[in-house]
Amino acid sequence: MEISDRKKKILTAVIEEYIASAEPVGSKTIAELGDLDLSSATIRNEMAELTAMGYLEQPHTSAGRVPSPKAYRLYVNELM
Repeated sequence: MEISDRKKKILTAVIEEYIASAEPVGSKTIAELGDLDLSSATIRNEMAELTAMGYLEQPHTSAGRVPSPKAYRLYVNELM
């Protein structure tokens, strides 16, 4: 399945924020960065799809998301 440009931008933001903070990243954090001009609900839906695709993992139900090894590989190969 092809990953859309919007998902790539969200994934990049999640990875970079996770690298900076070492904490699970939530949709509100990504929305507050201001680079994407998307609502936190839209980001949350895209993050859920990225989780289903195997790019993000959720440590527990109420936590944000963390990048998976698959996400890091995509980041290194295409997004940096």
